[in-house]
Amino acid sequence: MGSLLSQLGLECGGKAVKEEERHLRANDRELNLSYKYADNAIKTSKYNIFTFLPLNLFEQFQRLANAYFLFLLCLQSIPEVSSLPWYTTVVPLVLVLSMTMAKDGSDDMNRHRCDKQVNNRQVEVLVEGDEKWMDVQVGDIVKLENNQFVTADLLLLSSSEPLNLVYIETAELDGETNLKVKQALTVTGMLEDSVEKLSNFNGEVRCEPPNNRLDKFTGTLTLKGETYSLDNERILLRGCTLRNTQWCFGLVVFGGPDTKLMQNCGRTTFKRTSIDRLMNVLVLSIFGFLMIMCLILAIGNGIWEYQEGSKFAAFLPKGVNAPFSAFLTFWSYVIILNTVVPISLYVSVEIIRLGNSFYINWDRKMYYPKNDTPAEARTTTLNEELGQIKYIFSDKTGTLTQNIMTFNKCSINGKSYGEKTEKVDFSWNNLADPKFCFHDNSLVEVVREGNPEVQAFFRLLALCHTVMPEEKKEGELYYQAQSPDEGALVTAARNFGFVFRSRTPESITVVEMGELVTYELLAVLDFNNVRKRMSVIVRSPEGKLTLYCKGADTIIFERLNPSCSNLTEVTTLHLNEFAGEGLRTLALAYKDIDPEYMEDWKLRHHVANTAMDEREEKLDALYEEIEKGLLLLGSTAVEDKLQDGVPQTIEQLSKADIKIWVLTGDKQETAENIGYSCNMLREEMNEVFIVSANTAEEVRKELHRIVSIFHEQSFITFLLPIPPHLTLPPTSLSPQAFALEKDMEIELLRTACMCQTVICCRVTPLQKAQVVELVKKYKQAVTLAIGDGANDVSMIKAAHIGVGISGQEGMQAVLSSDYSFAQFRYLQRLLLVHGRWSYLRMCKFLRYFFYKNFTFTFVHFWYGFFCGFSAQTVFDEWFITLFNLVYTALPVLSLSLFDQDVNDWWSFQYPQLYTPGQLNQYFSKRAFVYTVLHSGYSSLVLFFIPWAAMYDTVRDDGKEIVDYQSFALLAQTCLLIAVIPLSTPHPSTSSPFIIHVFLSERLVVLWCVCSVGDIICHYVGKCLYLNACCHAVLYVTGTARNSLNQPNVWLTMLLTSVLCVLPVVAYRFLRILLWPTINDKKIHKLLLDKVLPPTPRRVQARRTSTRRSGYAFSHAQGYGDLVTSGKFLRRTPKSRPALFSQTDSPLAQTQPQFYRTISEREEPPLSP
Repeated sequence: MGSLLSQLGLECGGKAVKEEERHLRANDRELNLSYKYADNAIKTSKYNIFTFLPLNLFEQFQRLANAYFLFLLCLQSIPEVSSLPWYTTVVPLVLVLSMTMAKDGSDDMNRHRCDKQVNNRQVEVLVEGDEKWMDVQVGDIVKLENNQFVTADLLLLSSSEPLNLVYIETAELDGETNLKVKQALTVTGMLEDSVEKLSNFNGEVRCEPPNNRLDKFTGTLTLKGETYSLDNERILLRGCTLRNTQWCFGLVVFGGPDTKLMQNCGRTTFKRTSIDRLMNVLVLSIFGFLMIMCLILAIGNGIWEYQEGSKFAAFLPKGVNAPFSAFLTFWSYVIILNTVVPISLYVSVEIIRLGNSFYINWDRKMYYPKNDTPAEARTTTLNEELGQIKYIFSDKTGTLTQNIMTFNKCSINGKSYGEKTEKVDFSWNNLADPKFCFHDNSLVEVVREGNPEVQAFFRLLALCHTVMPEEKKEGELYYQAQSPDEGALVTAARNFGFVFRSRTPESITVVEMGELVTYELLAVLDFNNVRKRMSVIVRSPEGKLTLYCKGADTIIFERLNPSCSNLTEVTTLHLNEFAGEGLRTLALAYKDIDPEYMEDWKLRHHVANTAMDEREEKLDALYEEIEKGLLLLGSTAVEDKLQDGVPQTIEQLSKADIKIWVLTGDKQETAENIGYSCNMLREEMNEVFIVSANTAEEVRKELHRIVSIFHEQSFITFLLPIPPHLTLPPTSLSPQAFALEKDMEIELLRTACMCQTVICCRVTPLQKAQVVELVKKYKQAVTLAIGDGANDVSMIKAAHIGVGISGQEGMQAVLSSDYSFAQFRYLQRLLLVHGRWSYLRMCKFLRYFFYKNFTFTFVHFWYGFFCGFSAQTVFDEWFITLFNLVYTALPVLSLSLFDQDVNDWWSFQYPQLYTPGQLNQYFSKRAFVYTVLHSGYSSLVLFFIPWAAMYDTVRDDGKEIVDYQSFALLAQTCLLIAVIPLSTPHPSTSSPFIIHVFLSERLVVLWCVCSVGDIICHYVGKCLYLNACCHAVLYVTGTARNSLNQPNVWLTMLLTSVLCVLPVVAYRFLRILLWPTINDKKIHKLLLDKVLPPTPRRVQARRTSTRRSGYAFSHAQGYGDLVTSGKFLRRTPKSRPALFSQTDSPLAQTQPQFYRTISEREEPPLSP
């Protein structure tokens, strides 16, 4: 079954009238339909069979160039104005419209197919039976089975699991691969799977209107006069997948575009490249320039008619009217000089972009064979923008890392374990996880010897957690952990002899060194982002009360007994060492509790837990009271494995002067660890600044302080913790909630841009987008966002370019992205190779295109001064029609698709070659002005030299060869021969070959077609089709033979070509000699290098760090209440399939990770 989101699209329509509150009744369609809520259908297509043609044409004529050529076509229908036949405009216009229409139609057909696939999926509705997704209505009760996608946003009613639990996978929604647990209300859980009870269920739900808050839901359920509170733990969101649950029933609350998934996806915006935006400005400038030229020629016509026109009055039926003649001439020259407006430019650009997109799709070096995942260019409009990236915004979990946690090291009672020695053999433990790997036999020895501190360490790991166990058969345990960290820690305890076996709301059963022990669970002091710790209070079979606590080391150390000072110092050294290796750390402590104190504390805890006001504050105070005077046991170190090649990729991109910001929802300590692991943070950096103020004014002061101590030689990093909820009261906001406000965002951006690395932690999906928008708004730079989960969609859409990682965290990011691949390391090839080539090719194409069009048009302009400003064309009609579409299209398209200044290997060796794209050195307004000036010079050469060569010229037999057709043939041939060698503003190895091929083809075709065309035309007559094939030579029989037989004609061609090319060659020579660019220097160096030195291998240096991670959990609040809910198991747990059935996958291994240098080619070439 494919991904639910793979076909949903991104258009999230809004309601015409804002909904204040949603009210619905179960199993009452008539009532619910009266509210006119959106159904569950998804529509992402733009057209249907009736609207496609008119709507598509309307959209296309919104392009200024298309509308302009339609206006020209209307002008050409006026005989008094037009001096060109209608087909000179119709042919290119129809070709452009047809190609664009075919592309749009194909894309929309795919959208229709995707919509149909999703909307026609079947789901079992309680009352109506099996129905299509699109027919499901708000208020319906639907049944989901294991591995099915959630149809809509549902209120969970009942399930097949104990305690009405369901297990869902939210990888499509929030990027997390671990299973989440949801629980139905007890009152609805009693409905079970009874069709009769469910059919009679008539509960009424009042809840919040549709919104994009994935982590919040507020509502009430009214049933039989009783009102029950509803929160996010009762809701199954569309986009989730039901896992390890036989069945469940849910009440549809939101459908289709109202679901939180679709509300959160944001509005799709059409992305345009910086070159597109520049082209729009240039096209408007060209329009203005065209009007000026036409005005000059019209004024010239008026003057000429006034001074010279009277001499020809006798031949005209109505005499001469100079002003009216000038008016008509103005519009005639608008038609003749229309080639300066590049209508074929858009078609050529689309062809080039399509070709470069295919190169990305076909690149085997960006193919990931493990998952059979190739790179994919999901858009064809942004390729050249890949060569101009200045800022990269990256997610962490699943993008930089694999989101796979392994227990690597630990510190127990002042001794560090986990040095890289031989692999530990756990065969003595029948319940050990065979995939678990550890490298220190001494730890096993002390555990088996009965060391009390070591055993207490692993006992804590086996008891202090919220993991749910699953045992398919005796000895085969599977842990369902809400965070990979917890799963890794509980698995470590399992392998070292403390096996977490089962749990009930009142007890935890552990196998301790082969002995089954059941602990009474008295309380779970749950985790939250403020506490940064979790504790459990248990009673052992001997009646001993103990509090076990794990959490951030800074938090735990503050609550230790003073007697632990010496052990704290040693453990701190170990923590520094672990953090220096980029590991995620935790501190562990315990405390024995007096039974009398515990009885009093439990009473106060019950009062606080049932309070209606300030419940959380009262509970936190009680937790703070009991979690004091702890005794330190040690610390753990868990590795969140990086993807292959991440450090090398970040290093390469940094050399290309690309700034990388990490935007993650993880805690500050975790983000800092990954920063060190992937070389974003390095020890040579002077300081890591962390903003930790609690008020807007304090945040402003801290930003000012950072700016004041910054100097040019500093290498600093800015860690930016952003709160997960911006709707909290101001006193509860973390600093960046204030920093992202309007009056402080400039200071935030200024400070961040001074830093070499920026890491934003605790960010929500929409805050990620805010950070990206902030950089886009105030920095004139191209941005790229890369992520792998649905929590990255907003960021991906906000950036100029969005890249999705098609990994373990679902396909939502991929579906919203512009480009996708399987591994982060492929990003360097996408940018440094494909992006750079695409940008370079596009710039070459644009400069050449404007050069040839302006040259072509200026020749007409100069000719106006020699034809009495009569709007006569210097070239024949078919040459004008096919100049852009045929004659000059193929050479530049070939260069734009195949040209490489250096190959991919050199692009990796010299990342600095990427920087010209960031600075817009190859195409800008200045480059455009230079191109126009160059065209003016070339047009003077191409017009006046052939004019002088043909003026008063006779053949060897004394007959004249000067006539209009002969001059037109010579001028257009000189034009083609001159402009093709200049089709590459920056020479490359492939340019000479392509130029020679097309020049030779032009001359051969010209001679053959001219000679054969004369004979055909003489005996067959003038045929429109043959005119199109043979262009000017068929206009007057014998013109080509009469002209091309003369030596001076060939000499003129050579002379014009030399004079046009010589200034360009001289300029390039002087520029490279006197003002070489970074590309010139690197290309010169690689041309001189005959044998390249071997690529140095990176050596992973062992280092220590004074910075360490405090708390490693990607944890969520609320699971403590779930496991201590006090509800007894009503059913026997049914066996469920294993969470991870593929045991031979490298991603399922827990072996230590070694990095290798990622090389793109085994041996470098000897020449570029």
